Amino acid sequence: MDFKEFLRGALTAPEKGDTVEYFNLKGRVSGNVLTNAQRNIPSPGYTYEADVTKFWEEFQNLKKNCGYHLTFNTVMMKVLAEGLKVAPRLNAHLEYNHTASCGRLIIKEHINVAMPIVLESGETFPVNVRNIENKSLKEIAEQIDEIMYRVSVTDLDWVLFDTIAQRMVGFILKGKLWSSFRQMTTGYFGKYKVGKISELFKPVKKHKDSLGMNDVNEGTVCLTNWGPLYKEMNGLVTYTPLLYPQVFLMAVGNMRDREYVFRNEKGEIDLGTKKVLPITLMFDHRIGGFNDVMPFIKKLDEIFANPEMLREW
Repeated sequence: MDFKEFLRGALTAPEKGDTVEYFNLKGRVSGNVLTNAQRNIPSPGYTYEADVTKFWEEFQNLKKNCGYHLTFNTVMMKVLAEGLKVAPRLNAHLEYNHTASCGRLIIKEHINVAMPIVLESGETFPVNVRNIENKSLKEIAEQIDEIMYRVSVTDLDWVLFDTIAQRMVGFILKGKLWSSFRQMTTGYFGKYKVGKISELFKPVKKHKDSLGMNDVNEGTVCLTNWGPLYKEMNGLVTYTPLLYPQVFLMAVGNMRDREYVFRNEKGEIDLGTKKVLPITLMFDHRIGGFNDVMPFIKKLDEIFANPEMLREW
């Protein structure tokens, strides 16, 4: 082994024939958010397995007759909003000072749901569905359709650049000067750059309907749905990091049929098939204990046991 090979092994550097992919702009933004989450948020999780047999039937009937574009993801967003109304501490941002071991919980008035969508390229992109706390299913569905249209006319790199600039200002105001400087310079210089410094001074013509910074920020809570990504997936979402500074996340898995032994309406032991939807709930343990999540779970129990609620939404 020569000295060059020795150094490469010590640094776990790429070997000849390896393919190296540097983070693009989206990767840098999401990587920063998720790293902050892992460093800053002690989060337990709970997997809630919902019997959605009747709920699914009700959804299918509503979808067929409602007269607008309705998806199951939209319905689950409404379920999330209804749960947060009875558990408002979950719709919050948490600020914590590690040095002084003190912090504050900012309970948000509005429910703004951060939700990843799948682009034509196959990549995911975060969008923010805002102020849904009092909106009907139809209004939420129309809002999501509008967002999808706006995504199609948006230069996504530029809206991410704007978002990064806003975050840099936030870091600077919090005294994180060196971190801000490093992120800014590596974005435009060196092997990790994602843009050219000359592009900053070019006039940008944006579509009148393009997304803005508020449409791609973290929102107040996150909903992620893994089911549509791989419909044959047979497993549970066991862990996914919270989006700092959020304190709660709902991850929906893939619905599947499961055989059950259960007691029917006549009180007799019966065997049958039910549709089960695994839902993983992640929360920041610093806001309190599981008692903060229980009202949310009880609300979900009520909704799935009484699917006719969908008609009122």
